[in-house]
Amino acid sequence: MELKSIKSVYFVGIGGIGMSAIARFFHEKGVTVTGYDRTSTVLTRQLETEGISIHYTDDVTLLDKTADLVVYTPAIPATHNELTWYRDNSFEVVKRSDVLQEITRELFAITVAGTHGKTTVSTMIAHLLRHTGYGCNAFLGGISVNYDRNFWSSDKAVAVIEADEYDRSFLKLSPDIAVLTAMDADHLDIYGTAEAVEEAFIQYTQNIKPNGTLLARFGLHRNKDLKATNKLTYSLQNDAANVYAQNIKIQNGGYLFDVVQQDWMITDIRMHIGGMHNVENAVVAIAVAHLLGISQDKIREAMEDFKGIKRRFEYLVKKDDLVYIDDYAHHPEELRALITSAKTLFPDLKCTIIFQPHLFTRTRDFADGFAESLSLADEVILLPIYPARELPIEGVTSEMIAAKIEGPSVTIMPRDSVAALVKEHRPEMLITAGAGDIDLLREPLKELLS
Repeated sequence: MELKSIKSVYFVGIGGIGMSAIARFFHEKGVTVTGYDRTSTVLTRQLETEGISIHYTDDVTLLDKTADLVVYTPAIPATHNELTWYRDNSFEVVKRSDVLQEITRELFAITVAGTHGKTTVSTMIAHLLRHTGYGCNAFLGGISVNYDRNFWSSDKAVAVIEADEYDRSFLKLSPDIAVLTAMDADHLDIYGTAEAVEEAFIQYTQNIKPNGTLLARFGLHRNKDLKATNKLTYSLQNDAANVYAQNIKIQNGGYLFDVVQQDWMITDIRMHIGGMHNVENAVVAIAVAHLLGISQDKIREAMEDFKGIKRRFEYLVKKDDLVYIDDYAHHPEELRALITSAKTLFPDLKCTIIFQPHLFTRTRDFADGFAESLSLADEVILLPIYPARELPIEGVTSEMIAAKIEGPSVTIMPRDSVAALVKEHRPEMLITAGAGDIDLLREPLKELLS
């Protein structure tokens, strides 16, 4: 697959956050891009507005039968008619990760992997490179609030890529600079065990190009097994790491802090998004920008202008007596960081969280962890499990989590009933969290609370 020789690409599952970024990449290079997805969404409608033709019926008569390349997502079932037709007719059919693999070969690649934080860190790095004029091609797993996009292009032969561990796709990448944020157990439906997850992340570091650099979060389990010619660690505040933050101050739901390494220091960095974990994310993003030789003044200005990522500790309402935060958190550790940070920023407000568990297998595997994290809130509203690609598992329901929560009051209800409850019991600090269709509550609740 030579990217420069491709004239037309067809995407099976074009509406996914990662797939749409690659579709935009080809489209902006002048390649003819068409595709299929199951349903019309805000993102697919944006792609159509940009000039990409999309249909929503699995119909062989509608696909591009002259495509040089067919890209599909693992979320598409193997029995999909269009995908089957392309394979039966000997088209070049590849996964999204195969395209990213080629991009990391052709460009200077900065990849960000980890079970938590990778979307925020990759977006921060890409924003720093864009805002400072350094330039990059950004392939992100979320929508940047600054640019309302998950992809942007540049003439600079540099790519910032969110490296997804699902389906082991990140193991195809060969980065020049690799970031590793976390390696907690997740996607056990794919990996089987926590140890297998760790082994995959170790292998990710082994794929770093010769003389490349790894920036790994300080204190990761099996840190000594991570491989790279140049290896740095980063931390929120632990000065045993190579780079860390100090003098952290809370300011109006954001932070003021310094970033310190042995031979350099950037003072008075202002960040206007919440979450102490995002200060740590900023530390590694700033360290990458410094590695690339970007000046301290430009880094400081870019961080102050960073507006965050949609559904990553995103403020939808922010008043003195009422705050509404929306977040993609779908793992116990993400929930813990989310609730802890929110309560630290707004200690006088009662914390109500609406959480939608994502996947039956994840709920089964982490019910104890979810309950422990949700117990940090003052009130918990649980939605039914969002199945995504899975069939139900007998006995695995939101009640599994509710039964283990200790402390806060717990209510289980369908998504459609939430707005009425919020209207009746106007919360002081409301959080919606989850990776399913809970995002459909964002606008109704924002309007209600505004």
